[in-house]
Amino acid sequence: MATAKLACALLIAIITTMITVSISPYRFRRIFLFIVFLASLASLSCFAGSTFLPVSNTPYDHQMGRIRPVLCSKTAASKEMVSLSLVNHWIQDLRAIPYGFAMEWKTPSEVESGQAADCKGKAVALYDMMHSRGAQNVRLVIGKRSWMSSKTHAWLEWTTDGGTYVLDPTINWSAERADRVGRSSYIPLYAFSGNQKYRASSSTLVAQNSAKQNLWAAFTAPAAR
Repeated sequence: MATAKLACALLIAIITTMITVSISPYRFRRIFLFIVFLASLASLSCFAGSTFLPVSNTPYDHQMGRIRPVLCSKTAASKEMVSLSLVNHWIQDLRAIPYGFAMEWKTPSEVESGQAADCKGKAVALYDMMHSRGAQNVRLVIGKRSWMSSKTHAWLEWTTDGGTYVLDPTINWSAERADRVGRSSYIPLYAFSGNQKYRASSSTLVAQNSAKQNLWAAFTAPAAR
């Protein structure tokens, strides 16, 4: 699925580039660099991963006072394992709630009783559902939905014996394997789990930023004469 999306995006970008060239011709080298840049993003999404580094604070700490009790609550002891099918059921229930942006982080009870919720509220509500039933290795993540996103997004990552899953009850109807999503989507910046705070150290993010800088330099550099 992720590969198909990347292929579609690459095709659209190439068509757009061809139209742009017909209006205002660029040098062939710059066009070639643009196409290579897009292809590099596709390959990065398949092979790169993220590492979370513990930190004492994050830029979002001051926003999260209302939900800190949810994040820091003890994981309930459960005799039954939280199954992927049950998590998907919770995701579908939250996905069905209409989207509505809120400046403050909503608590799970506010999401449940309200008529709308944004990505922050839905992610925290799902975290609470899983945490209160004994799920382990669940992280609330703040990052970018894609490398082109101008705004941040919130979702969960859940590491199990079967692999790591991206849980996004705002956009998706079920869990997605992180290794199939790729790292050109769901790019983490910070994560929270219990009392722990993390900063994402992503080789993909570094490579993408470097590629974008190189691409911009190539397009803005004066042509050789």
